[in-house]
Amino acid sequence: MEIFQYTFMLKAFLAGTLIAAIASSLGMFVVVKRFSMLSDALAHISLLGVAIGFLTSIAPSYSSIAFTLVASWIIEYLRQNNKLYSDSILSIFLSGSLALAIIIVSASASFNTSLFDYLFGSIVAIDDTDIMIIMLLGLVCTVTLYANFQRFLYIAFDEESAKASGINTTFLNYMLISLVSVVISVSIKIVGALLIGAMMIIPAIIAMQFSKNFKNSVVYAIFISIVSVILGLFISYYASLPSGATIVVLLLCFFIISLVCKKKQY
Repeated sequence: MEIFQYTFMLKAFLAGTLIAAIASSLGMFVVVKRFSMLSDALAHISLLGVAIGFLTSIAPSYSSIAFTLVASWIIEYLRQNNKLYSDSILSIFLSGSLALAIIIVSASASFNTSLFDYLFGSIVAIDDTDIMIIMLLGLVCTVTLYANFQRFLYIAFDEESAKASGINTTFLNYMLISLVSVVISVSIKIVGALLIGAMMIIPAIIAMQFSKNFKNSVVYAIFISIVSVILGLFISYYASLPSGATIVVLLLCFFIISLVCKKKQY
């Protein structure tokens, strides 16, 4: 097929499927913890990190990861040590980071075009370094989730009981939010900062409608996400559409279909 003759498309398929698997599996825990706004907040923070990277001549990918990691730790600290609602904390960071990013962009118009790719995603922007980072990230996430699956699941459903049973919930929460922040930082180059939240959350919501078993739901979410990425890349290539937006629209279509199918079961 013509699409597979281009190296950048092969990289897009590889990076996209890996990100789909990683983001959707982590998204399951985020949804169960009722922390869905986290992905959007970290995406905007990551965008601010990219803008700072451009401004300071630091590689945007690295500045984004570093900045988002630190911000995620601050968010988790505030959540655990202050009497503030989680959604309030996330709303503050989301709006604040977006405001700062806009100010930086306005002050340095020279990199507006490059920053646009991080807003909406760009498959042609993926290089070998990105592939290596994503593969390493995938390995780390797989090992971490496999080794701590039951404990992550316990704190996701009932953090207070998990703490009472002797589980180090503080460490596990920091570990989980760190994984989510790095995944989002790496993903915005492919899907875009404005869309990565949907890619992390929607597959999890769809999967949970068809299975009460958490492990099965994770598998379903990964499958739905990967199918959306593959179909989205095909459609975006042949229809000359933005890849990230096409993938998210497909996910929305799958979500609507899942609602219809679920309704017919009753």
